[in-house]
Amino acid sequence: MRVLVLTAVSAEREAVLRGLRGDRRFDVLIVGVGPVSAAVNTAKALVTNDYGLVVSAGIGGGFPGKAEVGSLVVANEIVAADLGVETSEGFSSLDELGFGPTRIQVDASLVNSVVEALTAAKFPVEIGPVLTVSTVTGTAESAAELAARVPGATAEAMEGYGVAFAATNDLGIPILELRAISNLVGPRDRAAWRIKEALDILESASSVLLEVLP
Repeated sequence: MRVLVLTAVSAEREAVLRGLRGDRRFDVLIVGVGPVSAAVNTAKALVTNDYGLVVSAGIGGGFPGKAEVGSLVVANEIVAADLGVETSEGFSSLDELGFGPTRIQVDASLVNSVVEALTAAKFPVEIGPVLTVSTVTGTAESAAELAARVPGATAEAMEGYGVAFAATNDLGIPILELRAISNLVGPRDRAAWRIKEALDILESASSVLLEVLP
């Protein structure tokens, strides 16, 4: 089975490549930042080969109390968290409006096999919804609103839903989202970010994928 791994930026791609150690089953490409760029470039990549799995991989923000800095998150659901409308009663998603899905489920057996391997390798790992946003959260109020909107939310990033939609819509290719947590979702504090450490964890976690993916 060929596996397509997609990252937002070159630093994430390089970390994944180091972890995969040149395994020829994996193609690792950059799709850019944000869900639109991710969807378009994933769709372009999928016509070049017959892939059996698509992985959105990178660093991301963890929700306090759900995924701490230095941990890993494996999505069991990929959610377009800000795709909808604001009303006087609050936010309504496209699902609620009847205009289309904003949640993509990840195969439970795939999630469990990856999490079991990461746990066996002594990684701190969490399972839960990973939110895709077009605007990174920067306040405690916004973080609380998102957490209430998607109960159990573990992390946020900017590409997962775009990647997942391109893979699953019509094509039906299984998907996976893996995030190494570099910061907490909430007030924007660059001094507290641990990007290098998160990239190192992403590299090590990528090597575990070699053991669990056929």
